[in-house]
Amino acid sequence: MGDTMTTGVDSERPGAGASGGSGAFGGGARVPRGDFGAREDSDACGDFGAREDVEGVGDFEVFRDDWGIPHLRAADALALARAQGHVTALDRAWQLETERHRLLGTSASVLGAEAVDWDRFVRRARLADTARRCFDRLAPETAAWVGAYVDGVNDGLAEGASRAPEFAAVDGAPGRWEPWTPLGVWLSTHILFAGFPTKLWREEVAHRLGEDRMTLFATDGPGTAGSNGWLLSGERTASGAPLLAGDPHRFIEAPGVYQQIRLACPAYDVVGLAVPGVPGIAHFGHSGGVAWAITNAMADYQDLYREQLRRTPDGGVEALGPDGWYRAHAHTETIEVAGAEPETVEVIETDRGPVIIGGPDADASAEGPRAISLRHPPRVTDELGFDALPALLQARTVDDLDTALDRWVEPVNVVLAADTAGGTLHRVAGHVPVRPYANRLRVVPAEDPAYAWREGEAAPQPRTGTVGPGGIAVMANERGLAAPLGVEFAPPHRARRIRELLGGRTDWSPAAMSAVHTDTLLASSRPLLSLLAWAPGLGPAAERLRDRLLRWDRHMDADSTDATLYSRLRTDVVHRLAGHPALKGVTGADDPWRSAAHPALFRPWLAAVPRIGYALESLLTVGLLPYEDRLAVVAASAEAVAAAAEETPPGPWGELHRLSPWQALPDLVPDGSDAEAIRPGLAGDHDCVLSTSGVPGVTDLFARGPAARYVWDLARREDSRWVVPFGASGVPGSAHHRDQTPLWVRGELAPVVTDWNLLNRTPPHRTPPHRTSHHPEETPAMTAAPEPVAPALRPAVHEQKIEGFGTVRLVPVDPAADAGLLHGWVTEERARFWGMADHTREQVREIYEFVDSLPTHHAYLALRDGVPAALFQTYEPDADPVGACYDVQPGDFGVHLLIAPAEGEGAVKGYTDALLTAFIAHVFSDPAHLRVVVEPDARNEKAIARMVRIGFELGPEIRKPEKTARLAFLTRAALGLA
Repeated sequence: MGDTMTTGVDSERPGAGASGGSGAFGGGARVPRGDFGAREDSDACGDFGAREDVEGVGDFEVFRDDWGIPHLRAADALALARAQGHVTALDRAWQLETERHRLLGTSASVLGAEAVDWDRFVRRARLADTARRCFDRLAPETAAWVGAYVDGVNDGLAEGASRAPEFAAVDGAPGRWEPWTPLGVWLSTHILFAGFPTKLWREEVAHRLGEDRMTLFATDGPGTAGSNGWLLSGERTASGAPLLAGDPHRFIEAPGVYQQIRLACPAYDVVGLAVPGVPGIAHFGHSGGVAWAITNAMADYQDLYREQLRRTPDGGVEALGPDGWYRAHAHTETIEVAGAEPETVEVIETDRGPVIIGGPDADASAEGPRAISLRHPPRVTDELGFDALPALLQARTVDDLDTALDRWVEPVNVVLAADTAGGTLHRVAGHVPVRPYANRLRVVPAEDPAYAWREGEAAPQPRTGTVGPGGIAVMANERGLAAPLGVEFAPPHRARRIRELLGGRTDWSPAAMSAVHTDTLLASSRPLLSLLAWAPGLGPAAERLRDRLLRWDRHMDADSTDATLYSRLRTDVVHRLAGHPALKGVTGADDPWRSAAHPALFRPWLAAVPRIGYALESLLTVGLLPYEDRLAVVAASAEAVAAAAEETPPGPWGELHRLSPWQALPDLVPDGSDAEAIRPGLAGDHDCVLSTSGVPGVTDLFARGPAARYVWDLARREDSRWVVPFGASGVPGSAHHRDQTPLWVRGELAPVVTDWNLLNRTPPHRTPPHRTSHHPEETPAMTAAPEPVAPALRPAVHEQKIEGFGTVRLVPVDPAADAGLLHGWVTEERARFWGMADHTREQVREIYEFVDSLPTHHAYLALRDGVPAALFQTYEPDADPVGACYDVQPGDFGVHLLIAPAEGEGAVKGYTDALLTAFIAHVFSDPAHLRVVVEPDARNEKAIARMVRIGFELGPEIRKPEKTARLAFLTRAALGLA
């Protein structure tokens, strides 16, 4: 049966080295070869063949890789946009419906009273009206492109809704999308992105603690940033071409806020991360010729105005402006609330913008301003920047990309890009209005002309065409390129640490980037630990705590109990500072979040304890408290935490630091009793590169973290990698609902597949002859191929937890579903002893269909924590050609093993031995199996040496048609099982 064990027997982790990395006891199944035809390898759109265009839109094709990620191919850009909308509706119907309700301010009609605060804000801010106005200003070709996407959504919603159990749970059906709906989704997703509620907090601080304390808690880091991005020039990479990598850190939602996708037509072929509900690939993409990525620039471009309003005799509203009183727009809307009475909201808009807080009837004696309006660029200019989206897809060079980004509006981003010709780009993109600096800091008076925007002007967008010193460029929300445009930025720790890590070598590869993505050094711990070092008068237990934390390596690793102890100390310090008289005006009963002056929606920005927690590094450094007071606070905390630790020793950080994602509805199809499925424990902290942000002083759970990870390779796009927290599908119970979670937790990435021949094609789709005019719930369901069952969801024939390694499960190979995965493994050079290097994907599928048909031969995927790690095959020697080459004994049982390619960098000691432990346990769990037989290629000295080390007894060499093999046998007695 096939070849030999080609495992990297001497490597710590398979995949390191020319001869190491795959591993096999033997090779693939043998069937008569025949002529299966030549395989076509292609990374382009390929030949679409004859197509009938329908109403200028045409047909499209949907392919999926083994992670269920959609790869779309169409005859033109409009058909491709329709395809993107259609497949998004199939995969994310409930998510799309949730987003539609959010932008319309109708979430409460489905989710109940808890959503009323959001609905009231969205309606008062007039987001839907802004989206309509921005759509009307689009270039005609962009409007047609967005409209095609919306048609695809409406075409697919009925079928998508039939798959999603959430609709049945709320007894609802999806609503129709309008042409402007994607613009509304973009607006509602990013309206709070620039953090304008922070200006409310600064106003409270100035009022309660004094004007000189307004930015006390800014600390160059509001604690809401965490995204990373970095660009390496060819001088620092193994390939000699640039690498672009990073991870956007946002609030984690389930389903995820990013959608892995490929969009291909004759005009372009782009892989990247799309926003569900929005056409194209806006933030992170790779077109083959150029790749780009963004982080939040931390720019300030949204202003709050303190309005003076009054009611007119006829019930209208007047506002005071620079030229006196004038009539403001006003109307009322009704918010439907599931399970409760409807609520009425008055929508008012002044010349500055929509009033989002208060109104003309607010209590004049109440604390805080009577009315506040919001002014932001899309509402003022009717431009949202959507004309940039199709231009990004068509970009071939950084110059093309740079030109496209000149049309970008919001959110304001820092962009890194590189192309295959060696060009690089580092710039800010977005609209920042020109106005006084005070507008950035606080709420300003509406009637004072000094605070008006300079009409028609925008601040220059800083840029540079160079990578930076040493061939490294980093963007991590820090005060850098975008410094002239903002107020608060992230602390410099993440940016410095990334530069430090990248500067340590010049042979970076996509696989190696995991070491940067998952770095856990917490540099911001220094001030607290420095005070702890000098804390006076500590008792014995507190001294032991001090000694322990001063020896700690400051890495917030998941298995670290020291990290947990540090978190306990930090939490106690935060609460002691909150109780200090110096902060009394904003804490306790005076905490601004308790005030009724502001809507409940903004309370997270107004809570003092989180603000203290995020600003702790600064508060322990600057002169808010005398040095002696800071020492006393830390000493008291050390005593309290040490005493608690004596009674309850700290557990591993990852047991406390768990993901707490936002979901519109709780899980409807459980993934089993294991909480790891939706709330896994992770390493990291808010100032680590692995920025998994809890709320210091409040909770160790985190809702912010890497919403995706990516590595774009400019040498070979097919070597790029990506991962999301959950999976490609938003449908609970789907094979691809959460199949990427184990990778994401470990910091590993899935391959970006670009060869169409390695993808699974779904039945072709033909667009209807006209745009739909009926409601989506009336759309006839389309026929779709059943979704294959992911390996992680298949019943296991053997399951074993191996300490320090993970859980190994053996599941049967599904030839059709696994053909692409297996083809990728067996055709690598490292798997040459497997004997299938020249096989096509179809040949591999047919071979394993043949194996599946035999009662004496079986093929299994070995999963490590749900992720395919190896191919394991068994056979009965007397039913295999090898049986003619030696004297088969009763109880002989043959096996072959092929280790999967390495995922990510970093050795895992004993990787192959751990797998062998599970395989041998499975074989000998059947008492009829007395001896394991392997037949490695006689030239594979590493495989043979490993066999001897683990207890196999070497047999004779045998000659087979395809090779000379060396028999080896492992008996029960050799393992002490006799």
